Amino acid sequence: MSARMHLSPAHHAHPRTPGEEQFALAAELLALLGDRTRLTLLHALVSGEADVSTLTERCDAARPAVSQHLARLRLAGLVNTRKDGRRVIYSLSDGHLRRLVDEALSVADHRLGDRPVHD
Repeated sequence: MSARMHLSPAHHAHPRTPGEEQFALAAELLALLGDRTRLTLLHALVSGEADVSTLTERCDAARPAVSQHLARLRLAGLVNTRKDGRRVIYSLSDGHLRRLVDEALSVADHRLGDRPVHD
């Protein structure tokens, strides 16, 4: 971590000490977010619902790969689906996930901003 990067206290710290179940579930969630394609898909869904074709374009990945990642996210309960005719429309399951994706990308922005400039 850069010497210039300061960690500020959390605004909404977890109200109690998490147990093993919470740590295990949180680790599982973070592992799912640790994949670039899945993180890109979730970020695309932050702005609203989308179908597989739209999500494939947004994350610049092959449609079968996008479908597999969406299936994993759906099975984990991170995205919801609904039918619109023959299309399946995806959305984020809740606002907590939206904030988590935003925070992860904000940390990345902050860390990239701390990099020394190379000429």
